[in-house]
This record gives sequence, C-alpha cells and structure tokens, in this order.
Amino acid sequence: MADVASKDNYLVTEKLIKRFDEAVAVDEVNLSIKQGEIFALLGSSGCGKSTLLRMLAGFETPTSGRILLSGQDVAKLAPHERPFNMMFQSYALFPHLDLWENVAFGLKREGLPKQEVTQRVGQMLDLVQLTPYAKRKPHQLSGGQQQRVALARSLAKRPKVLLLDEPLGALDKKLREQTQFELVNIIEKVGVTCVMVTHDQEEAMTMAGRIAVMSKGRVLQVGSPQDIYEYPSSRFVADFIGSVNLLDGKISIDEADHCAVQTAIGEVHVGYSISGTVDMPAAVAVRPEKVSIGKQAPAGMSRNLFTGKVKEIAYFGSYNTYIVLTPQGTRMKITEPNGSRLDSLDITWEDNVFFWWDDTDALVLRN
Repeated sequence: MADVASKDNYLVTEKLIKRFDEAVAVDEVNLSIKQGEIFALLGSSGCGKSTLLRMLAGFETPTSGRILLSGQDVAKLAPHERPFNMMFQSYALFPHLDLWENVAFGLKREGLPKQEVTQRVGQMLDLVQLTPYAKRKPHQLSGGQQQRVALARSLAKRPKVLLLDEPLGALDKKLREQTQFELVNIIEKVGVTCVMVTHDQEEAMTMAGRIAVMSKGRVLQVGSPQDIYEYPSSRFVADFIGSVNLLDGKISIDEADHCAVQTAIGEVHVGYSISGTVDMPAAVAVRPEKVSIGKQAPAGMSRNLFTGKVKEIAYFGSYNTYIVLTPQGTRMKITEPNGSRLDSLDITWEDNVFFWWDDTDALVLRN
C-alpha cells in the first residue's frame, strides 16, 4: 500500500502561498499529482498558474507551504538541485548550435562521459523523430520541429518531473492540434511525470489526464477533463470550460430524486436532488450541445420545453450554432451537429422555434 500511496502522491503541494508585496499570486494551493501522469494547470492570465509552475521549478521561492517529491520537501532546493526540468514557451534554443548540440548542451554541462552524451542525444532525437535533422540549426526547422527539439533537450537529462509552460503557445492552431498528440505520445513513452501550464481549454482537455482549474491564485476544481466539463463544481468553472448557458433563478422544487429552478424563461427541471431549500438562489447550467432545436415541439415533451426566435446562425463545418432569443429576453446558445451535406434543420434567421433538453442534461450550481 505504501508504494501505491507514493505513486498517487508523487508530487504534492501543501498550503503553498506566494505573495508579491501585498498581492497574493498563489493562495494556499494543495495538489497531489500522480507519478507518470500529465497534469494541467488551467486558467486565464494572472490566475497564478505560471507562478505556481515557477515555484515547482525553483525560480520563485514560496512565501509559505511545502513542495514534496516522493515525500521529500524540495521547496528550499535551488533549481539545479531539483530533479525537474522546465520547457519554456519560447523553447530557448541556442541559434548558433545545431540540433545535436542543443540537445547535448545540458548533458555536457553536467560533465557526463562523451559516450553517454552521444547515446542519450541519439535516443532523444530518435524519440522525437528528428535524427535526420541533427546537423540543422534551429532557424532551419519548422515551429513544430523546434518544439520537439526543446522537448528532447528537456528529457535528455532524465528529469523526474517535466514542467511545460504554455508548450504549444508559439504554434498556429492547426500545427498546435497536431503537435498535442505527438507531445502526449512522447511523454507517455518516456513515462515522466508532467505538469503543464496552459490557458487553452482544448489543449488541457486533449493532453492532460487531470486538470486543475485556477482563478485568483486558488484551485477551484481538480478532475479529469470529463469531470470538469460535465460536472463543474462552480459557476466560474462551468463558464470557463467550454461554452454554457447559465440561467439564474431560485429553487422551486427539491425532492429526493429531482429538483427544479424557477428561471427567467420558466421552470427548469433537473433529474437529481441538491439537498437545498425552496427559494434558495441557484443557477442552471446547460451545455449548448445538450439543447435540441426544431420548428415543431417534440411529441410528449412537457418539461424543459421553451420557445424563442433565431437571431444568429453560425456554420462551423461539423456543426451549426444558433442564438435564440426567448420572449423574456434571454439569449440561448444551441449547437447541432451536421451529419451529412444533405442534413438540414431548415431553420433560418427570425424563425420562431422550440428548444428543449432532457432533465438529466442540466446541472444546478449554487455558487
């Protein structure tokens, strides 16, 4: 059991705080990261995620709290004394050195034998599939190739923890999406524990096994991408991750197996109890893809059925987005997949429509 516990609590932060004068950048963060997992710190600019990563790396000293690696407190160790390596958004490659020398640089600085340096650099270039480009300079590579060189250099020193600061931020959208999968495959093949910082929700959900959503220095929720998206713990998380319709109101029913919230567009029924009290303020969260739309009301549907007028339509290839304005003035966002080129809901601007969802597709948020 001890081995299991140490693997599940491989990298731990305990009540980690960082203050800059009177400003609190990181506010009592408690995290437990598993050995070998890819863990993402996700949040908007200024939320404290990069400061937290820099404390893990040793570039910032915590005001208080502990950083434990396999039970050992490393918070007071200098960066070069920690078995961590950090890859920056800029990649920080040496422009005058070729790929081979860039990857070998840190190993030579450590004084490793020439034969071991050669062996490790060869292994890393093979791993990132750049062996044929070993004698090229960084400016002769694409952005994605430069990113893989930086990763190879970070992994060559065999760190116990790899820290990634916005690792794909310098790439364009299409290359970023392609490189996400490459990066995950390489990291998983090596088996290194990885903590990455990103403000990109899709990047975090694609690459990470678990995500910590941060705001104002605090961690609001930790969970798998599915948990964070389907079961957000707060209004902020629901609104930050993906797109969501938030309907404010008050609890009107709270029974053992269901509840309802009276909102501006009417009473919304939810398929579970929240153990609240009637008239307590609450909000209902409904993802746009959970909402159906049509010109006719579905047969037998009586709950969570509303009306409105189509004000906006956007075509995104694989799906359409509709903005529907209800008689009460609420704007609802609805997305519908495009199954084939012949599929069409025959809905256009200014059409009067019905929209609805199942009571198991709505979520009640109390904060």
